[in-house]
Amino acid sequence: MSTGSLTRRGLLQAGASVAASLSLPAIVNAQSLKSLRPVSFQSDWIYGGPNAGFAIAKEKGYFADVGLDVTINQGKGSGNTSQIVASKAAQFGFADGFVVGNSVSKGMKLKMVGGIYRRNPCAAMVLEESDVETPKDLEGKTVGIATGTAQFQQWPAFMKGAGLDPSKVRVVNVDGAGAGPALISGQLNAIGGFAQGYIPGIEVRGKKKVRAFWYADEGVTAMSNGIIVHDDLLSEAELIRGMVRASVKGFLYGRANPEELTQIVKKYSETTDVAITLREAQLSWSTWVTPTTANKPLGWMAAEDWTSTVAVLKAYGGVTTPLEAAELYTNEFVPTEAEFVPPQNA
Repeated sequence: MSTGSLTRRGLLQAGASVAASLSLPAIVNAQSLKSLRPVSFQSDWIYGGPNAGFAIAKEKGYFADVGLDVTINQGKGSGNTSQIVASKAAQFGFADGFVVGNSVSKGMKLKMVGGIYRRNPCAAMVLEESDVETPKDLEGKTVGIATGTAQFQQWPAFMKGAGLDPSKVRVVNVDGAGAGPALISGQLNAIGGFAQGYIPGIEVRGKKKVRAFWYADEGVTAMSNGIIVHDDLLSEAELIRGMVRASVKGFLYGRANPEELTQIVKKYSETTDVAITLREAQLSWSTWVTPTTANKPLGWMAAEDWTSTVAVLKAYGGVTTPLEAAELYTNEFVPTEAEFVPPQNA
């Protein structure tokens, strides 16, 4: 005779079923983690607005979606990142194309597989309150630039493009940390460098407005930061394609969700100022598109831009060995879908 009562055996069976169902997600999750491929990524710098796409890709699960467990290592500049990737101490890196070209000319086996800052991010910067309203007004002024950097090597090209007389511009060495304060205090009339690296601090902390004269506007075309690999890794197409796809997705998500971008960066680096992070990101977005990459997916690189980069390297970057643009990049692993085309406005 059937009743509504539960037997001890029934309770035990029910309990076992519930326990099994509760533990299943944990088991599946553990199995999923085990199936992810460990990948080492060397960034160009500390966590910030410009390179936030990688932290976002990790945080939002985009790397995991393509089967990758990516460890992000903060960097100390593109030169250092290039060396680390060239030595195979990291499988992927984020580095400036001008620096990568110089590194390849010295024998390093590197290739850019996805371009992010496709427009030259270098600029000469002055306080908006100064009497320098055009690049030509820099004559008779003192400009601080960190020697040995891409922006320093490209400076003569900027002066030529702007029609400046080099003999009328005093250029002095200044370290990155001291450039902004020196400009604010009046020790320097102008500074040269990555605009996204200097303007945010001057505006947010120094409470000063900045006028930027972009190198690109004076004809200095130079590929900047992108994802790089050692040539030996090129045979692993699925790995590279997944890494580039997830990274680009992270950058695009950050642009569409700027406030969340700042919070993710702060999660990875608690000391960051969200106002500075946001301004960094905004300035970096202006480097995503060039006339030759218009309406192309983020990551895709134009042969013309790389050819111009090599020309600047040979004319001003100290490269004397044979170097061809085709040696430095490939679009083989860049996603092609329309959803990866970034907004065309800065």
